[in-house]
Amino acid sequence: MRVGHNPEKDKLKNPLGFFHQVVIPVYIPKTEGYFARSLEILKLCLESLILTCHEKTFITVVNNGSCAEVAEYLNSMIKQQKIHELIQTDSIGKLNSVLKGIVGHDFSFVTVTDADVLFMNKWQNASYDIFESMPKAGVVCTTPSSKSYRSLVSNLYWDKFFSNNLGFCKVKNPKAMKAFANSIGNSEFYNQSHLDSYLTISINDTNAVVGAGHFVATYRGDIFNDLAQTHSEYSLGANSEHDLLDLPVVKKGYWRLSTEDNFTFHMGNIVEPWMTETIQTLTVNTEKTKLPRLSDDRNYNKIGYAIKNRYFRKFIMHKWVLRKFLIWKGLNKNSAKKYLTW
Repeated sequence: MRVGHNPEKDKLKNPLGFFHQVVIPVYIPKTEGYFARSLEILKLCLESLILTCHEKTFITVVNNGSCAEVAEYLNSMIKQQKIHELIQTDSIGKLNSVLKGIVGHDFSFVTVTDADVLFMNKWQNASYDIFESMPKAGVVCTTPSSKSYRSLVSNLYWDKFFSNNLGFCKVKNPKAMKAFANSIGNSEFYNQSHLDSYLTISINDTNAVVGAGHFVATYRGDIFNDLAQTHSEYSLGANSEHDLLDLPVVKKGYWRLSTEDNFTFHMGNIVEPWMTETIQTLTVNTEKTKLPRLSDDRNYNKIGYAIKNRYFRKFIMHKWVLRKFLIWKGLNKNSAKKYLTW
């Protein structure tokens, strides 16, 4: 039986005061073998994030069935109020963990990041600059890659095919790109042509690299408002990240972009001296940050989506056509040939 009236009924929830959420799924089932140093890496990740994010950032960690030692550490972080939300799950997979972290919130920006990312100062501002200058920006990755020009970007090529603002520029930080290649255990991931130039779009005096990765990326919050798929059958890999993180951006008519410089580093599962050395150079973010201006000029419809991302994509991604396109946009013939090497 119920007596009386619930005082919380029909009350509007109090605004949190945050406009940027960071969601971190954590899966460290043991502290041996492949995962032997993963807890140390996680600590570096969170330390760098807490130092560099502004005061309007809401940090959500989803413990995806990690071992007791990791759970104890995360519980201590929530008790110390160093993170804002800790969700405990039982090994439901990375993408399902991300969805759990996002559901129930409404933020203007959502950063989804792996638990082995080291954040640098100004990473949020670098993303905001692109969102403010480019109304079609849907996601911004803060680790640029010259190889991202082939992944789900045909809508941008359609929109800016004849524009002089789309062209090749000199890579701003090739050393950081080499560091990423080493972090994934493939030092040959980029050839010299990739390290020399990347394809960029320039709007309102702001440059962005075409394409985006998804190990760390900041999305417009409305990307996740009405996802067609709300569950992944895979724990990790397959098409899970493509279907739930990458594809929704272009389905809404937005562009996938990256910052010109490197503001986040992938650490992997081995602790190296440069990581702790970098942490020591970071400063606490004390800036008073206002919600960036977000506008929208997508003119999106289903027919336009099909034309740009299906039919035009088949044309522009044909090897011969793509090579001619790369030359037209600034590469010489030799560099264009090497650029197509995957």
